[in-house]
Amino acid sequence: MVVRRGVRSIVVTLLLYLVSSAAVGYFMFHAQHGSRGLEARSDVQEALRAEEEQLAALVSERKGWEQRLSLMRDEAVDRDLLEERARTVLGRVHKNDVVIMGR
Repeated sequence: MVVRRGVRSIVVTLLLYLVSSAAVGYFMFHAQHGSRGLEARSDVQEALRAEEEQLAALVSERKGWEQRLSLMRDEAVDRDLLEERARTVLGRVHKNDVVIMGR
């Protein structure tokens, strides 16, 4: 009877350690490899870096367009830009322009 209690005490203790180590192992694995783990964090940071680069390119393009648009405002029209846009839209050329035809 006493031996049985001792064995049961050892088995219960080992079982508790085994279950708790399995739970800790499960959570550690998913903390590293899970959908919100450390590896996923590096993937998200890489995607964020790519999006920031694209945002910087779009911001610079927008500034270029805003600068060109400011040249065409009513208060100060840039004649060269106006003439360039008129030729492009109307498909006209000046008599002194050289036209190179491609294939």
